[in-house]
Amino acid sequence: MSSEQDSLSNSYLFGGNAPYVEELYEAYLDNPGSVSDNWRTYFDQLQHAPATDGQASTRDQAHAPIIQSFAERARANAFAVRAAEPDMSVASKQVAVQSLIGAYRTLGSRWADLDPLKRQERPNIPELDPAFYGLTEADLDQEYAATNSYFTTASTMTLREIIKALRDTYCRSIGAEFMYVSDPAAKRWIRERLETTRATPSYTEEQQRRILQQLTDAEGLERFLHTKYVGQKRFSLEGGESFIVAMDEVVNHGTELGVQEIVVGMAHRGRLNLLVNTLGKMPGELFAEFEGKHAEGLTDGDVKYHNGFSSDISGRGGPVHLSLAFNPSHLEIVNPVVEGSVRARQERRGDHEGKQVLPVLVHGDAAIAGQGVVMETLNLAQTRGYGTGGTLHIVINNQIGFTTSDPRDSRSTLYCTDVVKMIEAPVFHVNADDPDAVVFATQLALDFRTEFKRDVVVDIICFRKLGHNEQDTPALTQPLMYKSIGHHPGTRKLYADKLTAQGVLAEGEADQMVKDYRQLMEDGQKTVEPVLTDYRSKHAIDWSPFLGAKWTDAGDTAVPLAELKRIGERITTVPEGFTVHPLVKKLLGDRAQMAKGELNLDWGMGEHMAYATLVASGYAVRLTGQDAGRGTFTHRHAVLHDQNRERWNDGTYIPLQNVSDGQAPFTVIDSVLSEEAVLGFEYGYACAEPNTLTLWEAQFGDFANGAQVVIDQFISAGEAKWGRQCGLTLLLPHGYEGQGPEHSSARIERYLQLCADNNIQAVQPTSGAQIFHLLRRQMIRPFRKPLVVFTPKSLLRNKDASSPLADLAKGHFHPVIGEVDESIKATSVKRVLACSGKIYYDLVHARKERGADHVAIVRVEQLYPFAHKAFETELKKYSKATEVIWVQDEPQNQGPWFYVQHHLYENMAEGQKLGYAGRPASASPAVGYMAKHMEQLKSLLEQAYAPKYKGFMLTK
Repeated sequence: MSSEQDSLSNSYLFGGNAPYVEELYEAYLDNPGSVSDNWRTYFDQLQHAPATDGQASTRDQAHAPIIQSFAERARANAFAVRAAEPDMSVASKQVAVQSLIGAYRTLGSRWADLDPLKRQERPNIPELDPAFYGLTEADLDQEYAATNSYFTTASTMTLREIIKALRDTYCRSIGAEFMYVSDPAAKRWIRERLETTRATPSYTEEQQRRILQQLTDAEGLERFLHTKYVGQKRFSLEGGESFIVAMDEVVNHGTELGVQEIVVGMAHRGRLNLLVNTLGKMPGELFAEFEGKHAEGLTDGDVKYHNGFSSDISGRGGPVHLSLAFNPSHLEIVNPVVEGSVRARQERRGDHEGKQVLPVLVHGDAAIAGQGVVMETLNLAQTRGYGTGGTLHIVINNQIGFTTSDPRDSRSTLYCTDVVKMIEAPVFHVNADDPDAVVFATQLALDFRTEFKRDVVVDIICFRKLGHNEQDTPALTQPLMYKSIGHHPGTRKLYADKLTAQGVLAEGEADQMVKDYRQLMEDGQKTVEPVLTDYRSKHAIDWSPFLGAKWTDAGDTAVPLAELKRIGERITTVPEGFTVHPLVKKLLGDRAQMAKGELNLDWGMGEHMAYATLVASGYAVRLTGQDAGRGTFTHRHAVLHDQNRERWNDGTYIPLQNVSDGQAPFTVIDSVLSEEAVLGFEYGYACAEPNTLTLWEAQFGDFANGAQVVIDQFISAGEAKWGRQCGLTLLLPHGYEGQGPEHSSARIERYLQLCADNNIQAVQPTSGAQIFHLLRRQMIRPFRKPLVVFTPKSLLRNKDASSPLADLAKGHFHPVIGEVDESIKATSVKRVLACSGKIYYDLVHARKERGADHVAIVRVEQLYPFAHKAFETELKKYSKATEVIWVQDEPQNQGPWFYVQHHLYENMAEGQKLGYAGRPASASPAVGYMAKHMEQLKSLLEQAYAPKYKGFMLTK
């Protein structure tokens, strides 16, 4: 009996061999010719089982029933062939070989030759030793089926050949991690690509010369800067030059795959090198930045290693637009910004699969392992509102991060890239001293992303020749590592010597390449050919209509009454057969009356009408947040849910997507429970799409704290630092209703502290008409600045905050609203109360209770930019007023008080006194006890209306 017959006779007697059988069956499904004749016959019979119950037989693709079938048959001894003395040895050896193959696929990366410094000893991994499975020297030259592998087209290989193939594939310059991927097709694809080539590329001499040129350029720029600008920070790439080789392949192979735009996000290390040697920035421009010259038109500017850049390059597959995102020192915070920018570009192109626009995120090893926004951004990857068809991640892994090379301090994972396993992204670790392998891994990653539309990582393991910056002395903290680095000749030299030895280069040719590049630097000439100076894509972003606009520019936000009624009817009507919840049915009924003018519009309807009229006019709307569809306070209901879901598509209906034929898109997304990554994404989206009203709503305004880096580094400062305009709108619920410290304050004071140079708009509207005109103004007016809206909670249902439909058909947004009670006579007013937000309605009711007809109330709806003319006009009405009191709900050290007092003072008349009424200063944003909250409210109202104010007073 042959060994194969022995195997068939005996190897299935035990259910423990089911994994081996499963792999055989998986190989059969992929390619029936890859298994032996006996196996193919059996699987064919299994696939073409007789029809049952009158149903036609179909090919089975599910593995679980097959595994169960094998287990049951094994228990029943169904495969046993009657033999006098069954020999189990061959079967068990075959299973052992298969287990060894599986071990190399899973653990081979840990034994791969990945460290260019060769400081790390290869670990002892028993599972990679044939003896672990009972295989001996005597088995090495025995033939075994390399089941479900792609090492050979033959049906069998000797164990010696199998082990060599495994080590060549999984343990040389590339260490592949992918067996945790749950998609069998993706695992098969990676295995085939690695095993058919033994993970060893074969490039032409021309291709190798290009690789060497990239290394020469990368090293040459760093060494030129090191001698010309001694000691200046540049975050050198020396030791990691293979990154430029990888990026060159991203550009060229990407275009071959149909990529037309690439958006890159990266931190400091290698950034200047990428700018010059990949994006084609003129070296002379970079040198001018080193010499302290600054760009025209920026109020503040930024350091050179934060700046972005864009260019059009000719790749192997055609032209491609490259954009390097601007990036602050908060390293990984650029990740979601890039993803948002890419999503906007993809939608503008109708690129729903992400084939044309590619996001590339470049990480440092310490940053990708250490910063939480990495996880938050990864978590967006496969969601509806945030996916971009997969991101290519490249890690410049210098094995030290900042100064921490001791693995006991650097992280709690084996690899710095382990965080990506949460979304099952494969990782290709690659030794930077093998540039051919770097190119191979980059191609593989791009192809995987194209095929499976998922994230993928290339981890370039290199070293850092200099310190974290050029003023550091790294040997102070890493003496042993830097002894090794001191003896390393450099990746370029190693590769040049290799090509010279192979006869690809003539003697001295590599040195001449170094001299030629140095001359380019001396002349300040560009290094990338060709940079396309006269190319412009039809999908390019046009910001020119918004340049030079002022916040005071007019914008006609009124909508004809007939159109309001038509749109109002459309957004309050649901399809026939769609069953809404009784509470929502009542809300829609009320809104239908509002649309007819029979009821005043509340906040929710005013907001809906703004969106509806915008999309009807061709402006797209994108609204996201943790509860954006319903609204945290159940005021929005932009997404209606059928209470009999099975009767209606996916069970939802979005009225704002059905306003009119040919309308612009309306997108509403309930985001993942993240502030930092989601807000960063929306900022990136808004920067790339000026003609979409992009809104992010915090669940509570306080929760924006989790995105403070985005607010500080991008939203408030992006234009001053980088000239980046952005029309992003933040909706931040704010209001003191006794809900405690984390559910009251949107931290108005923090946003006002960031205000300067007309950089953002900080607004606290108090009526349905005001939010209608405000949101429309954000798009109608040719002015794109971030809009921060402190939205209400209790006012959402306060009838006093509602507006007649006619207010939407006329007028505009009012930054200041004067006294509206006609019974208050200007000549009798002795005191003016100025305020913002919900406290206005408390003041109105308190005035009525007290009969205080000598007090006028002025609402400041737009806190910044402060509308001096409008406020001054209101104050001038009250010539006999001796006091101007600022009243606020927030504690004295919070809210608008410290910001607004100098604006009030500027517009007061001579002799008038300025005072404050509000809660006392507090370390907490709000009290947590309802009784104390009400006590404070009563007290601040008393302060506002007290006959003699005893608090702080400032006389002009």
